[in-house]
Amino acid sequence: MDISQPPILKTPESQKQYGDLIFGSHSLAISIVVPIYNEVESLPRLIAAIDSNMTSLGLNYELVCIDDGSTDGSTELLKQEATTNPHLKAIILRRNYGQTAAMAAGFKYSQGQVIITIDGDLQNDPQDIPLLLTELGKGFDVVSGWRKNRQDAKITRLLPSRIANWLISKMTGVQLHDYGCSLKAYRTELIADMKLYGELHRFLPALAFIEGARITEIPVNHHARRFGQSKYGLDRTFRVVMDLLTISFIKKFLTRPMHVFGLLGMLAFILGIIVGIYLTFIRLVLGEGIADRPLLTFAVLLTLTGIQLFCFGLLAELLMRTYHESQDRPIYRVREVIESEGNGNSAITR
Repeated sequence: MDISQPPILKTPESQKQYGDLIFGSHSLAISIVVPIYNEVESLPRLIAAIDSNMTSLGLNYELVCIDDGSTDGSTELLKQEATTNPHLKAIILRRNYGQTAAMAAGFKYSQGQVIITIDGDLQNDPQDIPLLLTELGKGFDVVSGWRKNRQDAKITRLLPSRIANWLISKMTGVQLHDYGCSLKAYRTELIADMKLYGELHRFLPALAFIEGARITEIPVNHHARRFGQSKYGLDRTFRVVMDLLTISFIKKFLTRPMHVFGLLGMLAFILGIIVGIYLTFIRLVLGEGIADRPLLTFAVLLTLTGIQLFCFGLLAELLMRTYHESQDRPIYRVREVIESEGNGNSAITR
């Protein structure tokens, strides 16, 4: 059975509401990506809820479920569902790699014009999908869900999440209330060449912003967990902070790393030279000893650190050029091209 191209479901109402955003010239409209890790109780209900909602919308879709090394029977259940459900595509990973890797696999195997991500634990509501699509239809490239009335523990989940969201918004410049909400919608062409590592899945809006995306956020439903236990804890805080620093650096200095390393190196080197000149004056003019002064060690460290940082900047520039040129990756993104058609006055947009 070919499950990669489910039958086209198109109604006049859905065509009118979503227009070329969804249909255009492609037969496959929406890819719904769901990372799965030990969700055997939730999985059948989630598949049924998504199928019911998407069928009522009259939109053609595929459901891409990625099993991330489940050990509770989710893998077997997913395989069984995929053989009978024409919309379902099951991606079985060899072991547990984490949510970022699972989502990257889902993006790779998705074929729709729009990609929607949603958790597999039933806490996100598939009935919010039309809201995301409506916002995309207004011209946005990324629509992020905001769990305004979040049903989680206040101390262990809500408080750390609010602090993290505030910090991420400040450092990335993308003001969102809820970076951790998995319910998001993306235009496929925007994330087609994004490479995800570590815990970067939660920073997708910030990565998209670097690519010039238009981003918005809307309140969505959030339900209390019905089955199993949360896969997240306070131990992920360190990983999130490290990835946040990475995103901040990429946002500001991806194409000009010498600007940060070179500047810091130059400042350290100049300060080291100034301290060295001062010590030389003390030794040669005033005749005082400097061998036992901590300032001498400080001057040497500043000078060496400045040279090293400058060299790091040169190496980073070479790596950056290799990164862009080896992949033929442009340093800009074009949203559209508007030009006159022939010698007439009409214009065409590409």
